[in-house]
Amino acid sequence: MNPIIEKVTQRIIERSKATRQAYLEKIGAARSKGPMRGVLSCGNLAHGVAACGQETKDDLKSLTKANIGIVSSYNDMLSAHQPYETYPRQLKAAIAKEGSVAQFVSGVPAMCDGVTQGQPGMELSLLSRDVIAMTTAIGLSHNMFDGTLMLGICDKIVPGLLLGALSFGHLPTVFVPAGPMPSGIPNKQKAAVRQAYAKGEASKEQLLDAEMSSYHSAGTCTFYGTANSNQLVIEMMGLQLPGSSFVPPNDGLREALTDFAGKQVCRITEQGGSYLPIGEIVDEKSMINGIIGLLATGGSTNLTMHLVAVAKAAGIIIDWSDFAELSTAVPLLTRIYPNGEADVNHFQQAGGMALLIRELLKGGFLHNDVKTIVGNGLERYTLVPVMVDGQLDWIDAPAKSGDDTVLTTVEKAFQSHGGLQLLRGNLGRGVIKTSSLRDDQLVVQAPAVIFESQHDLDKAFVAGELNKDCVVVVRFQGPRAIGMPELHKLTPPLSVLQGKGYKVALVTDGRMSGASGNVPAAIHMTPEAIDGSLLAKVVAGDMIRLDANTGELTLLVDADVLANRQAKVPDLTASRIGMGRELFGAMRSQLSGAEQGACSLFVEG
Repeated sequence: MNPIIEKVTQRIIERSKATRQAYLEKIGAARSKGPMRGVLSCGNLAHGVAACGQETKDDLKSLTKANIGIVSSYNDMLSAHQPYETYPRQLKAAIAKEGSVAQFVSGVPAMCDGVTQGQPGMELSLLSRDVIAMTTAIGLSHNMFDGTLMLGICDKIVPGLLLGALSFGHLPTVFVPAGPMPSGIPNKQKAAVRQAYAKGEASKEQLLDAEMSSYHSAGTCTFYGTANSNQLVIEMMGLQLPGSSFVPPNDGLREALTDFAGKQVCRITEQGGSYLPIGEIVDEKSMINGIIGLLATGGSTNLTMHLVAVAKAAGIIIDWSDFAELSTAVPLLTRIYPNGEADVNHFQQAGGMALLIRELLKGGFLHNDVKTIVGNGLERYTLVPVMVDGQLDWIDAPAKSGDDTVLTTVEKAFQSHGGLQLLRGNLGRGVIKTSSLRDDQLVVQAPAVIFESQHDLDKAFVAGELNKDCVVVVRFQGPRAIGMPELHKLTPPLSVLQGKGYKVALVTDGRMSGASGNVPAAIHMTPEAIDGSLLAKVVAGDMIRLDANTGELTLLVDADVLANRQAKVPDLTASRIGMGRELFGAMRSQLSGAEQGACSLFVEG
């Protein structure tokens, strides 16, 4: 085992002893030796089966068969979740063949950052994760279920489902993906049209054509943002079937994997004879494996918040220092857009998850002494699912990568580190994704330009006011300020400035996600500006130094000057009222800092 990974793991285990033990005791107390519905009164059970057919009623009142609760993020507006329309019926049939029963228990909201990007609704995006967790918990609270199936893919949906599932950590749980859409126009071509539009060199019609040629079908978007990072991390943690993350929708293999997921959750219930609850699978080592997978592939920075919250839900305490130290040890093994030109379909064709996990195991970067939904250890996850004579089987991964410009070996890693750096200094703590940056972009020292809205930056760019070396500060975007929207609207203009030869960096308490691209971006700054941090005191012209090599982020202004400055909070009403945002004021006020998971679900102390 790599010594740094071992050291960080042991540190987390020691740090989490009391909270992890309390969590295990909680889920142990919730476990039932028989069907969970056995504790219900006759009236309770009658309500729970009233709408079922007679055969299902008989099965459920017999108290001999497992009942699986299905939680789904299906809606037919969003491409990633549209395939889930048919899954409940399919899963119920597969589960019936296994001798168990399933009920659809809850639909959770699923919003798309791609649709809401730069729109008022984006300020509900991060908040939706906690709503999904609570919606999941409400569905499972009926105590009718012996296991669960979680149907979700995208940005906040999978973390929300996982948070909700861990609150019922005594239940066996399997995550069921739906897969990516076919590849559209190359990501590099799409990015070029976006930049051309930002410079006024492409029309809106040309931009729309490019976007619709990229996002064109049912399935997950194919770039390596948060949605696909979720899938990879969940598989690395052993919570979905080996090799299932990136099999496309409407494929015979996908259908067979979905059936098998239904059968497998039955097998790990109490009634199935191999009881294995999710709260035992998600432990300190599986959390580390998920982080390693994220770092080895240059995944979404959103997961630096989500995984902190998920760990806490399982009684495990991790922070950004853990991420940063692990990043020094983990080699970068993939080049997937925005860290390369390939998409996740190319990654899958090059060898995908099986080859990636085999390489990381071989190099001593993953804990193999973990539990998964298919048994102990990760060896099963080095196999590839295939159809043989119409039946699902798993075979050895290819001996070598099908494209070593997309997926490489430990010996020929693209970088010796994972491309995630913790930034620290008098401005607070933040993270920067370096896997898509050139060496000459890693250090920027320039005067600050201040914005309190991404839309104001866009106006300044169009007016030519940013044609200079600058550190762009976009503040009051944090969790408690306006819900921490992603700020992708910033990427095209900042990329254009960089292309003109200017030294440019971004500092923000907002988010940039996995698609932050090739602009140095200190994101998730904590404490956020609304809490009166030094970020709120920066004025235009102040020198800021960002050094991604050393992890330094410093406001180069004398302390006595700063002591005499007053932080001024702008009027945030426009970002808190309308589009339903007024309904979330209480939740927003309870959000923790980004390094604590930007979460409203846990009562401190």
